[in-house]
Amino acid sequence: MESEMAAAEESRVVVDAEVAARLVKGLREAFVARKTRSYEWRVSQLKSILKMAEDHEQDIADALRSDLAKPELESVVYEVAMLKSACTMAIKKLKHWMTPEKVKTSITAFPSSAEIVPEPLGVVLVISPWNYPFLLSLEPVVGAIAAGNAVVLKPSEISPATSSLLGKLITEYMDNSLVKVVEGAVAETSALLEQKWDKICYTGNGRVGRIVMAAAAKHLTPVLLELGGKSPVVVDSGINLQVATRRIIAGKWACNNGQTCVAADYIITTKDYAPKLLDSLKHELEKFYGKNPLESKDLSRIVNSNHFARLTKLLDEDKVSGKIVHGGERDKSNLRIAPTILLDVPRDSVIMNEEIFGPLLPIVTVEKVEDSVDIINSGTKPLAAYLFTNNKKLKEHFVMAVSAGGMIVNDTIIHLAVDTLPFGGVQESGMGSYHGKFSFDAFSHKKAVLYRGFAGDVPVRYPPYTKGKLRLVKALISGSILGAIFALFGWSKN
Repeated sequence: MESEMAAAEESRVVVDAEVAARLVKGLREAFVARKTRSYEWRVSQLKSILKMAEDHEQDIADALRSDLAKPELESVVYEVAMLKSACTMAIKKLKHWMTPEKVKTSITAFPSSAEIVPEPLGVVLVISPWNYPFLLSLEPVVGAIAAGNAVVLKPSEISPATSSLLGKLITEYMDNSLVKVVEGAVAETSALLEQKWDKICYTGNGRVGRIVMAAAAKHLTPVLLELGGKSPVVVDSGINLQVATRRIIAGKWACNNGQTCVAADYIITTKDYAPKLLDSLKHELEKFYGKNPLESKDLSRIVNSNHFARLTKLLDEDKVSGKIVHGGERDKSNLRIAPTILLDVPRDSVIMNEEIFGPLLPIVTVEKVEDSVDIINSGTKPLAAYLFTNNKKLKEHFVMAVSAGGMIVNDTIIHLAVDTLPFGGVQESGMGSYHGKFSFDAFSHKKAVLYRGFAGDVPVRYPPYTKGKLRLVKALISGSILGAIFALFGWSKN
């Protein structure tokens, strides 16, 4: 595999603005030929992605292990299986999704019929992240292809093994006249962003999201931004603490060691309940990862030295370093940081004001659990918010009072596996959504079509305008059949 990646790197064409312009031009010409409009082309490409995932599951797991030391189970479940599920659903539902939706018309347009016709946007750019570099590269591509678009995928250079593998496999399995991969780093991404696209999908952080949005604004290109933020977990008392603790761990450390956009970023619980929660977290973490988690094969490493240094800086801040109550061990040479819990970190510390995106988990304590809502709402709107409680009134209040991209009561992260729910952010945590049919919709234009014949032409819309015509128009606009009858006969309703 290493020799294949080396060969791919040597053969990779450097993409500058001129090359990117030619690339987009060629794709646009291919798109105009209308090949992507057919059901047959779309379903054949979706089946190719599914076959690619099935044929190369081990290669994908190997690449993810190389990039992130990701455990094979996490690779198979959270990347390969979820992609296969997205493909399978799209193949099954595609004909239904493509069918125009019949809608009612109003008396104003009588007689007429109408429908909403989904049509592809055109040529779209997908810029994917490094933390789930296989799933989050191809799941948006599934939606874009299902909707009938031509696609350019730009994988993250921070996960080079997966990027190289994607370049190789997409070239081998997909229709390369309409689906392309561009590898590279900042220069290549910048060259691509200079071009005019019909939509850009970016998954990553807010800083780059702003760059993408600014570039898109030059061409009035719509964007789908999947960003992140500080996703809170509120833990109430009177719950099954062991189950809650295990689910928090599963959504934090058992998902890429915290390097996940919807991972728990901090916990809020009461001062009285915090000791019990902390003891349970410590106990379950030791059961999962042993007494020396730095040696655990079930824990991903930090992606690179820059992110290791960033996380280390968060921990070493003067007002934070003394708040570590569990973990904190680090291995710089192997880019490993143990699951780390901090208690009552100052609210003005950096770790409480930036997305952590790693294995550090602060616990904030409050007098009563209801106070958690004010703390959450005092910050930017998160990509996800989680609540553990058996209190019905608290559940209802939390759902109504907290604004987040998505929300789960009594679990974490698994809403991503529910394809009938949209996945997306709000305000600074992102805009737009996808998953399931929402992916198809995200890359489609819903075209409004009204059909009329030549019968039933109404003179009221044509000059010369009279008071009688005005009364009739008002009645038609208001939908008043009785008023329209009165107006036609010149009667007054008064």
